[in-house]
Amino acid sequence: MDKVEKMKQEKQYEQYVKQKTPVHNVYVNMLKAFITGGIICTIGQFIYNYCELQKLSKEECGGWTSMLLVLLSVILTGINLYPKIAKWGGAGALVPITGFANSVAAPAIEYKKEGQVFGIGCKIFTIAGPVILYGIFTSWVLGFVYWIYKLL
Repeated sequence: MDKVEKMKQEKQYEQYVKQKTPVHNVYVNMLKAFITGGIICTIGQFIYNYCELQKLSKEECGGWTSMLLVLLSVILTGINLYPKIAKWGGAGALVPITGFANSVAAPAIEYKKEGQVFGIGCKIFTIAGPVILYGIFTSWVLGFVYWIYKLL
C-alpha cells in the first residue's frame, strides 16, 4: 500500500469515526443530571420529613430514608426502569445512594438465571465490589493513622 492510498484510508476512517461518535451537549447533560438528582433528593427529603412527623429521631429518619431510597432503586432496577432513568439523567441518577443500589442489583438480576452461587453470588458485586473493598480498606487505613496520631 503506497502513502497516498494509506492517507486516503486514514481520512476515510477519521470521517467514519466522526460520523459514529455521538455528539453531547455538556450543558444539556448537566441540566438533566441536576433535574434527576434533584428529584431523587426531593423524594428523599419527603421521606425524611414524613419520618420526622412520626416523631422518629434524626438517626432513624436518616436510616429509613436511605433504606427506602435503596428499596425504590432496586424495584425500579428490577422492572428495568432505573437504567432508563440513569441513561437520561446520567450522573444525577448514578451518584446518589440509589445509583449504588442499582449497581449492586443490576448484575444480580442479570445473572440470576445462572443460579444462586455462580450467578447472583459471583456477579452481585461486579461493579460495586471494588468500591466497597477500597472504601473499607481506606477507612481502615485512615482509622489506623488516626489511632497512631492519638497515641502521640
